[in-house]
Amino acid sequence: MGDAEGRPDERPIHRVWVSAFAMAVLPVTNADYARFLAATGHEAPRFWDDARFNAPEQPVVGLSWFDAVAYCAWLSEATGRAWRLPTEAEREKAMRGGVEGQRYPWGDDEGPDGGRFAQEAPFSAGLSAPNGYGLYDIGYNVHEWCSDWYDAGYYAVSPEVDPQGPPGGTRRASRGGAWRHQVKVCRNGARSSLDPAFRYNDYGFRVASGEL
Repeated sequence: MGDAEGRPDERPIHRVWVSAFAMAVLPVTNADYARFLAATGHEAPRFWDDARFNAPEQPVVGLSWFDAVAYCAWLSEATGRAWRLPTEAEREKAMRGGVEGQRYPWGDDEGPDGGRFAQEAPFSAGLSAPNGYGLYDIGYNVHEWCSDWYDAGYYAVSPEVDPQGPPGGTRRASRGGAWRHQVKVCRNGARSSLDPAFRYNDYGFRVASGEL
């Protein structure tokens, strides 16, 4: 994990063992989230009625970390399989696609036009090329919530096996680039975080499970 040429919170590079897990091929879409809302009466996301962000095939955005956790709990009950947000370590492993040392999910080059995309809202989920694990939109489109608390100094003390993040904090970790940034690409080792109560239009999530 990490990037020696990245930000201070991405260092030191350290090797981590991550137990086998499953991860959704796509981020949760508005169509997925609509079924959750219909079944539970949960509060709709902040931009649910905004035509820029509410197409059924777009990743759902404008939801807090707590909303994402509630969706996972509902999905677990509905399917009989335990679903949750991925840990930051799982998310980085998934993003790397099984390729050691690569900077981006698609290679070491940031991409055409310096990684800039003509994008004023999230693309429909699944339009990107899949990475080595067959995961779509894993490097950009929306930031994705992780389960961990965020700590800039965590890598210095992170356990080698299945790190779960620090025991507490004020921000939750997130991974992946988002449509709203001037440069949309996101390095495999790049870290981000946000107050778990915030509901931004470039934040979504995908689910993971330890049950294979």
